[in-house]
Amino acid sequence: MAMLRAAAKKAMAVVGTGAPQAASAFSRTLHASPDSKKIVGVFYKANEYASLNPKFVGCVEGSLGIRDWLESKGHQYIVTDDKEGPNCELEKHIHDMHVLITTPFHPAYVTAERIKKAKNLQLLLTAGIGSDHIDLKAAADAGLTVAEITGSNVVSVAEDELMRILILVRNFLPGYHQVIKGDWNVAGIAYRAYDLEGKTIGTVGAGRIGKLLLQRLKPFNCNLLYHDRLKISPELEKETGAKFEEDLDAMLPKCDVVVINMPLTEKTRGLFDKERIGKLKKGVLIVNNARAAIMDTQAVADACSSGHIAGYSGDVWNPQPAPRDHPWRYMPNHAMTPHISGTTIDGQLRYAAGVKDMLDKYFKGEEFPAQNYIVKEGKLASQYQ
Repeated sequence: MAMLRAAAKKAMAVVGTGAPQAASAFSRTLHASPDSKKIVGVFYKANEYASLNPKFVGCVEGSLGIRDWLESKGHQYIVTDDKEGPNCELEKHIHDMHVLITTPFHPAYVTAERIKKAKNLQLLLTAGIGSDHIDLKAAADAGLTVAEITGSNVVSVAEDELMRILILVRNFLPGYHQVIKGDWNVAGIAYRAYDLEGKTIGTVGAGRIGKLLLQRLKPFNCNLLYHDRLKISPELEKETGAKFEEDLDAMLPKCDVVVINMPLTEKTRGLFDKERIGKLKKGVLIVNNARAAIMDTQAVADACSSGHIAGYSGDVWNPQPAPRDHPWRYMPNHAMTPHISGTTIDGQLRYAAGVKDMLDKYFKGEEFPAQNYIVKEGKLASQYQ
């Protein structure tokens, strides 16, 4: 296969430099069986909901809809939701699996220790977008390929972000809770409910999701700002009216709403700490469907309690699943949910189809689409560097 030949070539190059440990890491991919593969998938369990929708493929029971296809080709397919601790189901298969499929919604944390145990592992595949639950440096050092289904749920997440912005701006949740409790107090909602029109919205990150959000916000007649390492195209700037802000700290105080749309990397981890949150406009609203570790957990909770952050909404937590005592569960004026934005039924069908296509290419030794690689031949994709 092309991937194995590339690995072999790199392994020989490493041997030539006198680095036997690195050579061993690369060469382990060369001795795996070229035929039957052991593939392990880690997904969330649907339980009683599994049978309610035949398109519900992103769960353990649905198994991405690829079991029959894989087994008809002679491959072994193990699917579980049990991923934590030394005696979990995932640990039982680490030593001899060739492919591990994970998701951001029920992440199996692929540590350097797990990678070291996985002697036959060749491919780490994310069903969805966001591979930060994997130790990418350890994967690169081990000569593994890490890939995801780029673009599979960007529409799902962008639509969810727009919904969260409106929920916060209109102070929707207190009204909903009043109805459930049998109350009726218009003043208790109206005193902090606003129109979205005329507000300044800033997205921190303008990749695929950020761009879609800007396009969806355009009809609301907002002032749109964006910060990113790269500028969007002049055509899209003209279409959306979005203005580029090179200096993040200069942009933030201008924003009524801040939306986080950047990947989690060593550079972005903890980016919004107490000091940076203090630079935000008092009464700011924040939407974060990216990664929770970009935020300082306690600093967000404290700012919500003080009113500096008037509302916080997102579906990403650190860690996931969030423990019962996570402070974001109890901070005021939040609209948090479990990690759901990218796992709509439509999103599931897209990333399930993408996983099948990637596995088919893997079996045939073909290259993946370039944008799907997160780690290739020991090198991290630019967004993770």
